[in-house]
Amino acid sequence: MFCSSFHLIPAVVPSQRELHFWYVVPDEVKDASLLTEYLNLLSPCEKENVLSIRGEYLQKRALLARTLVRTTLAKYTNPLINPSLLKFRKNTFGKPEVEWQCDKSWDPPALHFNISHTSSLIACGVTVDMPIGIDVEEKQRKTNNSLSSLAQRYFSLHEIEYLHGLSDPEIQRQEFIKLWTLKEAYVKALGRGFSAAPFKTFTIRFRSNSRSSFIMSGDSNSKASEIVVEPLDDSKHLTTNWKFTLFELANSHYAATCVENNILEGEEVNAPKLKVWKTLPLVKDEFVSETDSVRAIAGFT
Repeated sequence: MFCSSFHLIPAVVPSQRELHFWYVVPDEVKDASLLTEYLNLLSPCEKENVLSIRGEYLQKRALLARTLVRTTLAKYTNPLINPSLLKFRKNTFGKPEVEWQCDKSWDPPALHFNISHTSSLIACGVTVDMPIGIDVEEKQRKTNNSLSSLAQRYFSLHEIEYLHGLSDPEIQRQEFIKLWTLKEAYVKALGRGFSAAPFKTFTIRFRSNSRSSFIMSGDSNSKASEIVVEPLDDSKHLTTNWKFTLFELANSHYAATCVENNILEGEEVNAPKLKVWKTLPLVKDEFVSETDSVRAIAGFT
């Protein structure tokens, strides 16, 4: 499983309270030989699935998604493992997990990962010992149905009332996308599938610094606001021990992360430190956390 005949920039494994976020922009990957190299990283099954997709653009996006996962996880092996040799499995509910191969000479990191993609951006989030869910959505996302009908179908009563209270259609659309992004990240972090956590069964709220009141998302543009989830039924699957972040990415997307809050009772609760990289797999990585490419919206402390 160990191999050194590939070009991979190593990365330091996330600390216990860090969340690493990597993204690639498909339109910026234009080198045909590089795409061929990516294809060679995939397992036979992955390769077959990618090549069976109709449409060059959709095929490319699927290829980049699998490449991003493989190259990102391999970075954290120092890098000892060729991305092409990584193995994956799915949990009972279909969430992918890395399956490290046993080797007495090396103790693999306890990595958790999750991916999300739109037509114009693909992202992968990574943590250690913390289940994670992420979602990215285009700020200019278009919908086939009206926002009102979508909200009635998927959102809780509190979220619907909030959206209906916004008089500006553009602000209403942006707040809808933010809420959708956070709800997706939460369900993916739970790792039990969307049927086990329908969107209407929980509410996303933004809590003020004082923690004495709850506010909805007109105030979500305060990066110090805490994001919390409130289950609307007694389902044991809809747990509340999660920390969220919401941020604007590359001036074109909203991104949300959700990680399990594994802080012991009595310890100070802070959101994991978010570190963001823009990558061109096997070519270059650019740390963008402290640039205009990442703008905090809520959940940051």
